[in-house]
Amino acid sequence: MGIMTPPFRADHVGSILRTAPLKEAREKKAKGEITADQLKAVEDAEIRKIIAKQEEVGLKGITDGEFRRAWWHYDFLAGLEGVKLIEVESGIKFAGVQTKAEAPYVESRLGGRNHYHVEHFKFVRDNTKQTPKMSIPSPSMLHYRGGSKMINKDVYPKMEDFWTDLGKAYGQAIQEFYDAGCRYLQIDDCSMAYFCDPAQRKMLEDRGENPAEMEQAYAYTLNTALENRPNDMRVTMHVCRGNFRSTFVASGGYEHIADLMFNKINLDGYFLEWDNDRSGDLAPLRHLPADKMVVLGLVTSKTGEMETKDSIRRRIDEAVKYTKLEQLCLSPQCGFASTEEGNTITEERQWEKLAFCVDLAKEVWGEV
Repeated sequence: MGIMTPPFRADHVGSILRTAPLKEAREKKAKGEITADQLKAVEDAEIRKIIAKQEEVGLKGITDGEFRRAWWHYDFLAGLEGVKLIEVESGIKFAGVQTKAEAPYVESRLGGRNHYHVEHFKFVRDNTKQTPKMSIPSPSMLHYRGGSKMINKDVYPKMEDFWTDLGKAYGQAIQEFYDAGCRYLQIDDCSMAYFCDPAQRKMLEDRGENPAEMEQAYAYTLNTALENRPNDMRVTMHVCRGNFRSTFVASGGYEHIADLMFNKINLDGYFLEWDNDRSGDLAPLRHLPADKMVVLGLVTSKTGEMETKDSIRRRIDEAVKYTKLEQLCLSPQCGFASTEEGNTITEERQWEKLAFCVDLAKEVWGEV
């Protein structure tokens, strides 16, 4: 398991605070004051800047900061064949705040061909000297928020057909990313962490779902998506408890889901959040098999308060009680802007935290 194979000793989830020129251009585009091509020119320029900044702080896995997206998940999901974004009664409820009221609806047979995010990846590929990284939402996110009511029953009267088609659609998209040169893919998933929260499980049961069956269906869909992925494509999963304007959705440790995540899904590594007491302890790492990696999300992206090297070293030492140091890496616990609104943290502090991860990783592992 080479050091220069993703995930890297110092890594990051991927989203970056949207810059002022980008926000301004998006507002102008929404008002009809500039064209789509003019917006893309601003996106291109701002993405080049943050690629250079990631390289400058020493990161090896480089993203576009999700600068072309409004959402970390819905933009991609809406790009699948058979899916469209529609208005819904309310947004996603976070702690004290909620998102825009829109969600993906499955209106026809699913497919993953010609996904427009492949072009987003190509831009990063062509503008970095390091490893370009692509992040996409987990297939489970097409179902978790709205459940079966967001799926056209005339198209999918049987849910098992939906899961299979969804997995195959993702498999098609993953192959297209690979053909474009992607060798580092990250799948962003909230559902696995939500299954660990009794309040979320009750919510699912109240709407008529069986959380235990959902866990298995989601694992099946992911494995279907990854069934034919090439051997030289590294795929990780970020398992998140919600991230919107520095708030969250779920609480609870990973123990309930650890064995399923680590041993039943065909992934190479995991970005896991452990930046506060709400995240539980590190004991679930004992389930990690010897051929997989975990990126410890010990540095918070939700606030500007800086961690100390000693405090993070103590957490890494704790992790080593359950797995080997060689199987661990370090990153912020989540992205800095899972939606275009971004977290309540300054751009300056964002880059300081990423540089902190790089510096400490060099001290702990001797290399990045």
